[in-house]
This record gives sequence, C-alpha cells and structure tokens, in this order.
Amino acid sequence: MNATPSIESTVATIATEIPGAAAVFERHGIDYCCGGKMPLWRACQKRGLDPGAVLAEVERRATGEPAGAPDWAAMGMAELSDHIEGVHHAYLKAELPRLGQLAAKVAGVHGAGHPRLRELSEAFSGFSADMFSHMAKEEQVLFPALRAIERGERPFGGAIEGPIACMTDEHDEAGIALAKFRSLTDGYAPPMHACNSWRVLLGDLARLEKDMHQHVHKENNILFPKGLAAAGRSGGGGACGCVGG
Repeated sequence: MNATPSIESTVATIATEIPGAAAVFERHGIDYCCGGKMPLWRACQKRGLDPGAVLAEVERRATGEPAGAPDWAAMGMAELSDHIEGVHHAYLKAELPRLGQLAAKVAGVHGAGHPRLRELSEAFSGFSADMFSHMAKEEQVLFPALRAIERGERPFGGAIEGPIACMTDEHDEAGIALAKFRSLTDGYAPPMHACNSWRVLLGDLARLEKDMHQHVHKENNILFPKGLAAAGRSGGGGACGCVGG
C-alpha cells in the first residue's frame, strides 16, 4: 500500500493492495467486493469482530503470502479482462447450469418438508439468468471498450462511466442474491439428515459465493477504476442502455 493500512482504510483498498487480505476477509465473512468502500472498522463492527485483530491477521497473512501470487492491481485492463473472462466467466458458464439442475433436483425431492429449498431453487434460477445476461454485456461491450481505452481509443466518446455504473449496480444485485442463498441455507450448513446431493449443492454454492466475491472485487475495485482513470472521466455519464440488453 502507499501508506500503512489502518482500521480506517477501506476494505477494498486493503483487499486490493495487501496480498492474502481477501482470504482473511472471506474467512470472517467480510464483504470486500460490493461492500468494499466501507472502512475496516465499520465492516468488523457489522460482523462483531475486533478490527485491530483482523488487521493484524491481514498483516500476518501478507508476510506469509507465497512468492509469485498474482498482483491483480498491476495488470493492464486487457490482461485483467482476459483473466476475468477465462477464469471467472468460464467458471460461471460451467457451474450455473449444473447447480441450477442440482438445486431443482434437491427441491423436488425434499422441498415438501423444507420449503426453503424450493425458494432457493427459484432464486438461483433468477440469479443464473441475470449472470448470463451480465456476462454477455461485459464480454460484448464493456470489456472490449476497456481494451480499446487501453489502446488509446475513445469508445462511447470517452463516456465510460454509465456502462460501468450499470455493471456495478448489477454486481450489487448479485450480492443480494448471494446473501439470500446464504440465509436460506443457514450459511450453507447441511442438516443432519441431508442427502449427498443436498450436501454437494451447499458445498458448491459456498464455492460459488467465494468465486463471486473474488470476481466482483477484481472488477469493482481494480478493473473499473482503471477504466475510469484511463478515460479521464471526460465523457460524461453515458446511458445505461449503451451496455445493451
């Protein structure tokens, strides 16, 4: 970091600039993607945590981070966009259909006695549809625009703020959906009588949540600010419709 981190530093800044911080935040349930603009002390207060202790854990983790861990903040926009598409978008495209089918199967078998499973399946179906639409907008419009900006071009006449704001809003909606999944499953904790399919579903949803946190963090807190800075915020807001859909 440019300055020594403190409990006044935002969660996003710490997660972006300190290696291993995101893993610490994941362990404590601290939102570093959509809620990343919150100072660490406030994020810890919401979770009933000691901010000094969490910060100390972050600093200890940083000193033990393996050499060669990717520095996402050092990547250019094209490289980071390629990474997000190749890793996080590819993961979602493979997992969302499978998890949707699994959620429907578990709800069909156990939903009569556990109505929250039916609610979970319905909520996941909406989330999946939204994410496929969201990824298409990024891959077909926003990411190509960011790559063009990096080449010195001015897509949308330099008005990149509107499309980025639209994608950020959709990230917030995805965060609300993930929070609902966690609530409906009691933190992805299977009941004693849960069958193997039920347990697999919960474990995979927990992994999906973790991947989404990393995914959105890289976009909201690293890629999008790079795009805004490179465009110079010179083109105005731009309409959300320019992202299509």
